[in-house]
Parts: sequence; structure tokens; C-alpha cells
Amino acid sequence: MKRIVSIQDISCFGKCSLTAALPITSAMGIETCVIPTAVLSTHTGSGFEGYTYHDLTSDIPEIAAHWKRLNLRLDAICTGYLGSFEQIKIVSDFFDSFMTKENLIIIDPVMGDKGKYYAGFDDNFAHEMRKLCRKADVILPNLTEAALLLDEEYAGEGYDEEYIKNLLVRLSALGSKIVVLTGVSFDDNSQGVMSYNRETGEFSSYFSDNIPGYFHSTGDVFSATLSGALVKGFNMGKAIKIAVDFTVDCIKHTLGHEKEHWYGVMFEECIGDLIEMIK
Repeated sequence: MKRIVSIQDISCFGKCSLTAALPITSAMGIETCVIPTAVLSTHTGSGFEGYTYHDLTSDIPEIAAHWKRLNLRLDAICTGYLGSFEQIKIVSDFFDSFMTKENLIIIDPVMGDKGKYYAGFDDNFAHEMRKLCRKADVILPNLTEAALLLDEEYAGEGYDEEYIKNLLVRLSALGSKIVVLTGVSFDDNSQGVMSYNRETGEFSSYFSDNIPGYFHSTGDVFSATLSGALVKGFNMGKAIKIAVDFTVDCIKHTLGHEKEHWYGVMFEECIGDLIEMIK
């Protein structure tokens, strides 16, 4: 059985971060280990003001040291939201301890969306995240995070395929073998993903319906699904298709239920569809 470790926070309510990654990759038949970086009562999106936050940064090195004594084999190391410079440094050290020629390091450089940083992040954080991405096999930025990593203006619309390809090539120059760029749209009707493999020079893309609205947790759902598909041995083109189709499936299942599920997509109802997708 393949084994993934997911390093990110636990939002106890809100269908995101580890509470999304753990059930999704487990349903894909992958042993899923977790290293929580913090415990929050909810996620930090609008509507959840006053959430609690308990920092677990100091626990991560002790977990890593214990795992090292156990000589645990990890087929992939996946990171999501990292909340501080110290966590980036500790995760970088974790990579050094557990990376092998066989396993994958997959970084979702969570920093912002819609052209803006998330609360608590700034250019200095982006600089440190840029250094962490050098150690990745795969990075999964959205368009905002791509601009932040490259320290340039955010292009939210009006771009073409040539611009996206150039963006991917420049992102790969940061050091990762593969860049997967999410939230790409060339018209009003479709949205999807484009990727670039620096070693082969190959571009891949996959697009699906562009569904109006903003849906929390879709980035976490996509990241977990793509990571699981890659660990299962699917090639990048197929892995992207599985991740996009499952994410869109989750959004469509949530339509009509936005009042009670405004905080995250109803991915639980779609797990059976995901299992069928990877057969």
C-alpha cells in the first residue's frame, strides 16, 4: 500500500485542509499519515470570525524524529497551508530527512487568491515559500500564488495560452520538476488546469465547466486528489483530469445547498464517484 503524509492545519469545522485531505486520499486506497501544523476551530474564511487557533509548530520536529527512528517509508510528502516562517523552515528540514529518489514532494504554496495575500502573509513570506518550492517535485499554485512566487503583477483575466505557458516555464525555473497551475480560464465557459514538466518540456491541460460563484475548500480537494492520483501511478495528464473532474463533481453536488454549506463543498457525497474514476 502506498503511503502519503499530509502536512497542514486541521480546521475542525469547514471541510478543508486535513479534514479534506485525509478522507479523500484514504478513499483512493492510500495510507494517509498526517502532521497537523495547527488546530483551528473553523477555517479562516469570511463568516468564521472569532475562530480559535492552537499552534503545533513545536510538535513537528518531535514527530519527525520519532518517524525517523521508526524508519518510516513515505511515497509522497504533501504540504498545504503553512502559517509561519518557522513552519516553512521545519518543513524544509523534514524534506531533507525523508526525501528519497523514489518519493514525491508535492507543495501547494498556499498564500492567497484573487490577486491578494491571505491574512498574515506578505512578500517576505512569499520569498521563503519560493525557497521551499526549490525542493519540490511538483508545485500547485493558483494564478495569484504564481504571481507572488515570481514577484510580479497578478493577471486575473485577459491572458492567453502563450502567457500561461511562459508563466509555467518561469515557475519551473524556481526548481520544481513539474508545475501545475490551477484556475486557468481562457473564456467564460470553461476553467481548468495547465501543467509543465521541466525535464520533458511537455505541457498538459484539462478544462471543465466554469461554474459561477466562490466555493471554499476546492483548492484542498483538488490538491489532495491530484496528489493521490500521482501516487497511484497515473500520468500527469490523467491525474489532472481525475482531480479536475472530482473537484467539479463536488461543486455541482453543492449547488442548491449553498445556504447550509457555504463554508465548503460537499465532497463526502462524491467519494463514490472518485473511487470509480481511479478504477
